[in-house]
Amino acid sequence: CEKGGQWQAALSLLKEMQQNLVKTNQFSYNAAISACEGCSEWQLALCLLSRMNHVRVAADSLSCNSAISACGAGGQWRLSLQLLSHMPDMKATKDEISLSAGICACETVGKWRPALSLLDCLPQLKALPDRMSFNTAVAAC
Repeated sequence: CEKGGQWQAALSLLKEMQQNLVKTNQFSYNAAISACEGCSEWQLALCLLSRMNHVRVAADSLSCNSAISACGAGGQWRLSLQLLSHMPDMKATKDEISLSAGICACETVGKWRPALSLLDCLPQLKALPDRMSFNTAVAAC
């Protein structure tokens, strides 16, 4: 479902798991969030991320990165940056993919200042900006 962009099917399967008392885990939620990301269903991605906490499934970098990307694809750059800033609160580790997703969210709506700020943060993660990061930041300008 994730790869085919079938977010409805992914959510349906997740619901079916819960109805059949099959224990959901990080993998099942991450797959559902990723399916939402691919179709710009940012509201659902955020709902699933929130639900993880309620069912005591820990969000990880992949969970957050997918939700950040979903928000960015939906033009919700501020939500992307808020989620990025709250990753430590969720015990999720920011990585270069997290920052690149934030840069991309800013690029989508032409917000170049926050995009460049995120690009400047990459060395703090002991990561060097790559061609994709630079190209996305430049496109935001």
